[in-house]
Amino acid sequence: MSKITFIGAGSTVFAKNLLGDILSLPELAGSTISLHDIDEERLRTSKIVADKTASTLRATPTIEATTDRRAALDGASYVVTMFQVGGYRPSTVIDFELPKKHGLRQTIGDTLGIGGIMRALRTIPVLLDVCRDIEQVSNDAVLLNYVNPMAMLCWAVSRSCSVPTIGLCHSVQHTAAQLGDDLGVPEHELRYRCAGINHMAFYLSFEQQRADTTIDLYPLLAERAGQPAPHRGNRNRSDGGFEGLSDEVRYEMFRRLGYFVTESSEHFAEYVPWFIKRDRPDLIERFGIPLDEYPRRCENQIAEWESLRERLTGNRSELEVTPSAEYGAGIIHSMETGTPRVVYGNVPNHGLIDNLPDGCCVEVPCLIDHNGVQATPIGSLPPHLAALMQTNINVQALTVEAALSGRRDHVYHAAMLDPHTGAELDLDRIWTLVDELLDAHGDMMPPLS
Repeated sequence: MSKITFIGAGSTVFAKNLLGDILSLPELAGSTISLHDIDEERLRTSKIVADKTASTLRATPTIEATTDRRAALDGASYVVTMFQVGGYRPSTVIDFELPKKHGLRQTIGDTLGIGGIMRALRTIPVLLDVCRDIEQVSNDAVLLNYVNPMAMLCWAVSRSCSVPTIGLCHSVQHTAAQLGDDLGVPEHELRYRCAGINHMAFYLSFEQQRADTTIDLYPLLAERAGQPAPHRGNRNRSDGGFEGLSDEVRYEMFRRLGYFVTESSEHFAEYVPWFIKRDRPDLIERFGIPLDEYPRRCENQIAEWESLRERLTGNRSELEVTPSAEYGAGIIHSMETGTPRVVYGNVPNHGLIDNLPDGCCVEVPCLIDHNGVQATPIGSLPPHLAALMQTNINVQALTVEAALSGRRDHVYHAAMLDPHTGAELDLDRIWTLVDELLDAHGDMMPPLS
């Protein structure tokens, strides 16, 4: 049986979902699961979660937990990364509070924007260290990366390492299910083709397959766009997104662009210059934009973790295991058994999307089987969609360049070209904010000069 290593296993709720998926598959139920985290308390809780998951599913894996990363990676066939460098405190708090003092508000701050830039800079060196360990001690492991900012991290890995990597996100399949629900179409009848960059991919086709009939759902979605947008928050979400969360931003973009984007409205609002403006509170109200949403989610998740830890360490309850929509377990299963399946993955753009830059990280359908990850060439995207993505790719490219070259000036350049930051702040304030953020994060940042 293969060894599957979780780096950042202290992300207990997320690790629990992936473990449940993996151990539910008979062909993987006897795997070696190696849990690694730098936080010993969280790691102990994750070990309890893993043991209870196995017990609930009557699986017989070998489960180990260690704070020694190289030991966790030694002999691994698959490495799943799910860590957050700097954690909620201090790093996420810094990423939100310092920009706020300059009048720059954010919603999520983990993908683009000033928050995404800073998260990438402190995460890329750590992920590359993991990859160097993989190259030295693993069993030709495949890296399944769940860490954000997805596109920047995967781009940095592809430029620096030989480790085969696929970046995984659930926005494509989650949004498809949401749209099916909006239209009253069962998820199993949905057929779609999607491509772009992570958190800014678009459904190029969106259809319903019923017996021998294929129905284009875009005309129905256009009718739905004439009604008030649905809300997406609920208590069953594992990411802590419980309240409000109107989808008005995405429906507005659909009305303007003719294609529906994959990532949520609260995310998308900060990838463009049109929705979050400090002198336009009417826009915030009209589009239901949840400022400071990610800190709220972090607080919710911390509370959930504390509740889970108390429940499980007290042995007062069994662990409920339910399937998730994550791709990770299916990828491992397909590579181990040869069973073909298609997932949407983040991979280098080498001949996949013609009108996006070579080498940038793109999100496209990928066939998985014994041969590994085989990305599907898409051709050219509609030109207005590619142009919109390019505004984000510019920021990604400069941030990756800053992290790999150590050039501080490219951090300024990335912030200058960021659509939301540039719409709110003048050049002097952008440079000042960058300096303040780099100083505040201190040793978590790569050497920059």
